[in-house]
Amino acid sequence: MLNYQGTEFKSNSEIRTLCPSVFTEVPASNVSQHYTHIPTIQVIEDMRSLGWDVVDAKQVKARNTQVTQKHLVVFRNPNVVIDGEDGDVVWPQILLTNSHDGKSSFQFQAGLFRMVCENGLVISTQDFEKVKMRHMGYSFSELQEQIRTMVERLPLTVESMNKMKQVQLNEEQMVEFANRALEIRFDEAQMERIVIDINQLLEVERNEDKGDDVWVVFNRIQEKLLNGGFNYTTGSKSRKARRVKNFQQDARINSELFDLALEYVN
Repeated sequence: MLNYQGTEFKSNSEIRTLCPSVFTEVPASNVSQHYTHIPTIQVIEDMRSLGWDVVDAKQVKARNTQVTQKHLVVFRNPNVVIDGEDGDVVWPQILLTNSHDGKSSFQFQAGLFRMVCENGLVISTQDFEKVKMRHMGYSFSELQEQIRTMVERLPLTVESMNKMKQVQLNEEQMVEFANRALEIRFDEAQMERIVIDINQLLEVERNEDKGDDVWVVFNRIQEKLLNGGFNYTTGSKSRKARRVKNFQQDARINSELFDLALEYVN
């Protein structure tokens, strides 16, 4: 395991424990005869040669014994880091999703990782569209070109982050932001049943998150919505929100929250 300025890269044995489907050599039995199987570990090795190594890996739970289900691999480059003037350190990340059941192509999405609170932030679709690569015809040169394009667009992300830091929210706007964020985490039926003290989502828990600018308000709310732990009531019962564990739901919430935050600066 390599530790570089706080970055712990996963060894292949650690990845296999977290996400066995990465190493699947044979696709699901029901795929088309035209399906080309590219093990995700091949893409991981190619990404490593481009300077991007694995910091996390997850897979969805599957009912069958075949290890072909959808999975997520998160990459980081130790030489690509955003050092904010205010001391806020953010690592750009590349998120790869794939499956070996014929239902998913390789999909790459840019992300941000904020060191101070370990938020895994997915960059908004306004800054980055998902990059898709088909299994058929996969090549290292195509991967290299796609990653180069994503890295070239990173300044747009820095610009979005800096815009958020420059815009202050008043109390009414913060409450509105928090309420709209809840609608991203909970569906309409759930929102009709539950009551939440909005101040829990806006509460400051560390010095680095003090302030009223869009960036820190967004981060405070995002961390609580994903990590759970806040209280809510349904009827006469008091409950505690659970952590979001499904990586697909996690990515959706992150991306929609980032887009919501941008509405307050654009």
